[in-house]
Amino acid sequence: MKIILYMLLFGISPNDIEDYTEKNLLEIENLAKNEKVVAIGEIGLDYYWNKENKENQKKLFISQIEIANKLSKPIVIHTRDAAVDTIEILKSHPVDKRGIFHCCPLNQELIKEGLKLGFYISFSGNITFKNAKSFDVVNLVPLDRILIETDSPYLSPEPLRGTRNNPENVKLVAR
Repeated sequence: MKIILYMLLFGISPNDIEDYTEKNLLEIENLAKNEKVVAIGEIGLDYYWNKENKENQKKLFISQIEIANKLSKPIVIHTRDAAVDTIEILKSHPVDKRGIFHCCPLNQELIKEGLKLGFYISFSGNITFKNAKSFDVVNLVPLDRILIETDSPYLSPEPLRGTRNNPENVKLVAR
């Protein structure tokens, strides 16, 4: 007998903001009602790739937090070069079921504030990069609130940096 557990996330990434419509938010809400949907995500802000539409990103992030709260689902947060705005939004629009900072940037203030707000912090291969200076930042996170991930196919850990990442590489992130 083979047992398969399907867990789903639904959300509009800040990197797909140009393509979304209000109808998409209704679709996410309807899809997320399924019990196999464990969270709303990956949602948030990305000012690295999308500098021109910050206000639209904020609006979309808040709308998806509202969906998560309505459905009692946690969120999976993507934030890049947007730590201050991410924390500001999470403080002004609290998430009932909290969630995870996915592939969390090595930003001390973001991590400290994220932990205060009750979120888990997840790290990927980027913490292994030689220029990461990650030791002090990673140690801010208590063991019961830290997660590791591959973020496949991106961010292969050292010594595989620059290659396609896959789940078996998570052991390198853990080390």
